[in-house]
Amino acid sequence: MLEVLTFGEKIEAMEYEPRKGCYGVIFYENKSKVGIVNIKGRYFLPGGGIEGKESDNDCLKREVLEELGFDVRIGDFIGEAQQYYYSQYYKGYYRNIGHFYACQLGEKVMEPIEEDHVYEMVDIEIAMEKLVHEHQSWAVWRALGKD
Repeated sequence: MLEVLTFGEKIEAMEYEPRKGCYGVIFYENKSKVGIVNIKGRYFLPGGGIEGKESDNDCLKREVLEELGFDVRIGDFIGEAQQYYYSQYYKGYYRNIGHFYACQLGEKVMEPIEEDHVYEMVDIEIAMEKLVHEHQSWAVWRALGKD
């Protein structure tokens, strides 16, 4: 069994709730820019938690539609990594098990549902510096072929 790449500091005394999620790496301009979701100055890759018995594809399509209002074409699997963190929003400790995919935006289908989520295309260096979760930065790096 392969060991999953792990990021974040795990505090042994804490109990972490596992949260599986799927995230898309969307490149622009010959991979000089990547799409991120800016939530009140905090940067994340598009995507989020798997609900119920959703497949990775179903989860990623739903999340991109809710956050960006676009259909998405899901490409190659980039990899899996986990992140230990404390969520200020949910007031709890989580272990995010992230599945990452190369994606391309399709057609705009609707206005985004999540109004505080602003989609931006940013330079790779900015994304790498500002993505909140290290495992998301790793996925961008790996998608660039720099693992």
